[in-house]
Amino acid sequence: MFVDSHCHLAFPELANDIDAVLARMRANKVVGALNICTTIEEFPRVHALARAHDDVVCSVGVHPDSCDVQEPDEDLLVRLADDPRVVAIGETGLDYYRQREPLDWQRERFRTHIRAARRCRKPLIIHTRASAVDTLRIMREECAAEAGGIMHCFTESMEVATAALDMNFHISFSGIVTFKNAADLQKVAAEIPMDRMLVETDSPYLAPVPYRGKTNEPAFVPMVAAKLAELRGCSIEAIAGATTGNFLRLFKPLHSQA
Repeated sequence: MFVDSHCHLAFPELANDIDAVLARMRANKVVGALNICTTIEEFPRVHALARAHDDVVCSVGVHPDSCDVQEPDEDLLVRLADDPRVVAIGETGLDYYRQREPLDWQRERFRTHIRAARRCRKPLIIHTRASAVDTLRIMREECAAEAGGIMHCFTESMEVATAALDMNFHISFSGIVTFKNAADLQKVAAEIPMDRMLVETDSPYLAPVPYRGKTNEPAFVPMVAAKLAELRGCSIEAIAGATTGNFLRLFKPLHSQA
């Protein structure tokens, strides 16, 4: 059994065919999915999917790249997270890949999410791209370790992974780990402690080999697990058991959510 620790079921590529997407997910032994929120405006759709399906839970947050959207304060995030179907704060973090300074608004948004997660005692879903130094610095300054969570779609170095692990975070691997040009990431994936590792699709993006370039979906998460098993010299069943157990310990069992 597998759990997709990060997907975007409310995005139109998946939402427009959600019953078939979830049927394929279940047919591929994916027993649950964490549906990620990227804006406050999107949250009602994200939350509705979690309420409609027992094997879907969700987060609340504003992606660091989201511009011209409602800016949440701590109180709003805490209020929206006060629901058993909402199991995490995020996705949040920093993304300097397309943005240019001044980016104080992005860093302050990240701090707001960390503070909200600490207040409501729910894990963080952290996105970092071209910003690892500042991401780790703000995590330390805001005591993100008190909340813990996931470094999602991880593509950074082992040094960054170790720093995140030291702050009570899990490392989640997406379809990127299956790409031929991901040798450095594959070395990291082979070293992460099994009890701190997760798998995800980040669908509808980043479909794993052999579906690279096509629309991704939760049904493909076993392919990520299969690559991790190859890299670590273990069975896919070992990866499935470890990553599913890690997810359930971090977010509480899906079937217990009211």
